[in-house]
Amino acid sequence: MTAHGDRSDHAELNRRYWDDRAAAWHGPLARDQWALPEPRWGLWATPESQVRVLPDGLAGTRAIELGCGTAYVSAWLARAGAHPVGIDFSEKQLATARAMQAEFGLDFPLVLGSAEQVPCEDGAFDLAISEYGASLWCDPHRWIPEAARLLAPGGRLVFMRYSPLFALCVPPGGRASATLLRGQFGMGRLDWGERTEFVLPHGEMIRLLRSHGFVVEDLIEVQAPRPAHRDYAEVSAAWAHAWPSEEIWKARLAG
Repeated sequence: MTAHGDRSDHAELNRRYWDDRAAAWHGPLARDQWALPEPRWGLWATPESQVRVLPDGLAGTRAIELGCGTAYVSAWLARAGAHPVGIDFSEKQLATARAMQAEFGLDFPLVLGSAEQVPCEDGAFDLAISEYGASLWCDPHRWIPEAARLLAPGGRLVFMRYSPLFALCVPPGGRASATLLRGQFGMGRLDWGERTEFVLPHGEMIRLLRSHGFVVEDLIEVQAPRPAHRDYAEVSAAWAHAWPSEEIWKARLAG
């Protein structure tokens, strides 16, 4: 995994990754996620009651899920009375989302496109949300200003991603260790060969959000429970119990 400056080839690389490979293993998980009685977030299935990711009073909220994948987050929002729109660049992910809509009797717009350039009007939404969607797979210097454009004044931005500490400690093709394996300065774009991820350090992320009118309201560093339901190839539950492998950001657009 290497860090590079700004390039624009990540979108097509990541689209191919999700259409040609990742959808095959991610799609079968969709039904379980759509069926959850309470939202559970991220690698460690952290319950909504514990982290309170979603704003109160979602009924009538205009929401957009940036990098929706199989759109289970949008499904959770729809059940809470919100009016979600999901956008994703993977046709196969959206095909699974449409199948889930038919199976679970929910209907909301699903758009094929990039969260870096959303075909919606300025100020059209009250909530923008991303769980390992745009928050990981899109360039934050493109998708965060786009989120700011899409939100009405006072709108909320919520996103979940890998933590910078995890990115510093995970080797190419391996599992996060207790050793810092790369420098933090200059980290941002992380190339894995078949895919590209983006993890800005905290200071850079705060400055980027502020530069586009956001006020950071919370940063939740998620701790894996003990016992956890599983380990992952890239991180063990024991590691994520000692150090945060993922984090949740909450911000509000000033207005």
